[in-house]
Amino acid sequence: MKSRTRSTPARKAGRGRTARAASPPRARAGKSGELTLNADCTLAQAARLKTSLGGLLAEPQTVTLDAGAVQRIDTAALQLLAAFVRDRRLLGHCTQWRGAQQTLAPAARLLGMEGVLELPGESR
Repeated sequence: MKSRTRSTPARKAGRGRTARAASPPRARAGKSGELTLNADCTLAQAARLKTSLGGLLAEPQTVTLDAGAVQRIDTAALQLLAAFVRDRRLLGHCTQWRGAQQTLAPAARLLGMEGVLELPGESR
């Protein structure tokens, strides 16, 4: 006869901690008015990115988006970033970029989005 083991609350809690540790990192808010984007900016992280950006939308000071760590970015993330930059401009607030040249700028150029993202050296 097989012996059945029952899950105890401690075991269940342990599984939960493991699952949380394996989840992708969130975009990190640095100093006030600064957001460091994750290495993977894709549809899978779009909800978290949207939440992070939403927290900075009405920030009156210049917001800096640090894209230096970005290794992969897809259209969904670029659209969220473009909407964020556009909405801040409509509110009369400035957005600046740091580290966008390596991955983000080529992807934006490929999709014709460099102007709407207001990347350095690009016209609006």
